[in-house]
Amino acid sequence: MPQPDHVSALGVPDPAGLDDDLKVIWTKCVEKLGFVPNVFNTYSLRPQRLRNFIAMYNEIMLSKSGLSKLEREMVAVVVSSANRCYYCLVAHGAAVRALSGDPELGEMMALNYRVAKLDRRQRAMLDFAWKLTTTPHLVDDTDRDALRAASLTNEDAFDLAETVAFFNLSNRMASATDMMPNREYHRQER
Repeated sequence: MPQPDHVSALGVPDPAGLDDDLKVIWTKCVEKLGFVPNVFNTYSLRPQRLRNFIAMYNEIMLSKSGLSKLEREMVAVVVSSANRCYYCLVAHGAAVRALSGDPELGEMMALNYRVAKLDRRQRAMLDFAWKLTTTPHLVDDTDRDALRAASLTNEDAFDLAETVAFFNLSNRMASATDMMPNREYHRQER
């Protein structure tokens, strides 16, 4: 059974009516990806919030960090697994497959990251991401010490926490709007 046909249960504006700066982003997405991610379509209900979302995503996921792009995508999938966020599991699972060159890793991240063969650093990061998502009130110095013991700097720990927090926000918005992933994500890197 295919996923529902809607992009968002709240609907999305006609892209022709978007501000010029957003039309440029739509064009770049189509040129680079072949489609516009449905998260952008959904957020276009509130154009300034879309701009803010893109800026925050770019800062967290693409800026210089001690966390690799793959590690940040793995965090996105683990957080989304804990939250059962269909959109982000599909979209970021595709990114994990692409960045790792391992089609099975994206599935392991989505279903149970604990079965994946991860190095000590990755395991510590993903354990922290899971705990901060599922029981944030229990995060304490022991958890931060575990990150340091796995060779994460304080800056790395900050970047990790911010990535976890961002995807908890993103997951909540995807769930609240019943956002559907682009079908293209399902086929990527398989």
